[in-house]
Amino acid sequence: MSEIGARAVAEARQWLGTPYLHQASVRGAGADCLGLLRGVWRALYGGEPEPVPAYRADWSEPSGQEALWAAAQRHLRPLPGLWVQAPGEVLLFRMRAGSVAKHLGIVSATGAQARFVHAYSGHGVVESPLAAPWARRIVARFAFPERA
Repeated sequence: MSEIGARAVAEARQWLGTPYLHQASVRGAGADCLGLLRGVWRALYGGEPEPVPAYRADWSEPSGQEALWAAAQRHLRPLPGLWVQAPGEVLLFRMRAGSVAKHLGIVSATGAQARFVHAYSGHGVVESPLAAPWARRIVARFAFPERA
């Protein structure tokens, strides 16, 4: 695991138990999946990579634009393939076939006990097994850059 990956996992775990709150990014008070990633980014690099415009819960489903994927490509390092390889990777999920990718998580463990930290509606920030129902929804993997 890279140093930046280890730091990302440690920070993400500090957010466990934060309630789910759409568009929020405050550890302990509220976060959605993007808010969790933004909070981890701030801890790693000191500031936001870009201003985040208001967004709806359906993201860009009506337009079909992959807005979250495009933002991830601007700031994170794309990784080849869909098989999780290291803690600290950022996973992008498509929740339904034919819809835009609109969920993010940070890999916290790999192998037979693979897990990831994410903010999930109705659950808050949790660490979940990366079991088949989640793994089959992965559409892209990214790494945090060594420097912002």
